[in-house]
Amino acid sequence: MRAHLARVDAVLVQAVIAAALSFAHLHDVASAAGQDGWKAWAYPVSVDLLLVAAWRRLRSGDAKAAGWCWFLIALAASLGANVATAGLLDLDHVPAWLRILVAGWPAVAFLGGTLLVHSSPTTHDETSDAVGQEVPEDIEDQEDAPDPAPEPPVPPAVEPVPTPAPAPPVAVPAALVEHARKVAAEHHARTGTAIDTPTLRARLGVPPPMADAIAAQL
Repeated sequence: MRAHLARVDAVLVQAVIAAALSFAHLHDVASAAGQDGWKAWAYPVSVDLLLVAAWRRLRSGDAKAAGWCWFLIALAASLGANVATAGLLDLDHVPAWLRILVAGWPAVAFLGGTLLVHSSPTTHDETSDAVGQEVPEDIEDQEDAPDPAPEPPVPPAVEPVPTPAPAPPVAVPAALVEHARKVAAEHHARTGTAIDTPTLRARLGVPPPMADAIAAQL
């Protein structure tokens, strides 16, 4: 436990020293570029806040391209100020391009912080919530309900068979009827029985419908 606390304390002390030195270097560059008073102290805070916002975006795992872009911009501003104060730049005669960069930094930092904080990256929580949504109860009931019994097949409609129309009556000449009576009387006298229709038809030589019509009139 003591060893762990010792390591933590060493890291914290190192972080505080590095932050203080970087803060002072940024203040010195801003002050040399014409930003005096409280404005020179606000520049280090702006750079460090942009670094923190970009690092949080990288840790979240979303929109890493934007996070890396603004992290490198803030890191370049901090690292450039640290290197400039190492004697490579005459702080008493700051070039015009550095004055322009320092004067334009607030707008750049505001744009980067706004994009990093207020953007709406796609999170995995929304996707997991959509996938893990519970199935509605009505759908579950439909799955558990038994399948409805199939309806019995409807038998095909049977068309009624048309009843044949009765045959029209056959006209029999009166002379043929008289001749048939003579034939029937002769048959009765010879056989003692009434003549039947097939015998009558054979004796007269007429078609069956006409034979029936003659037999009906005898």
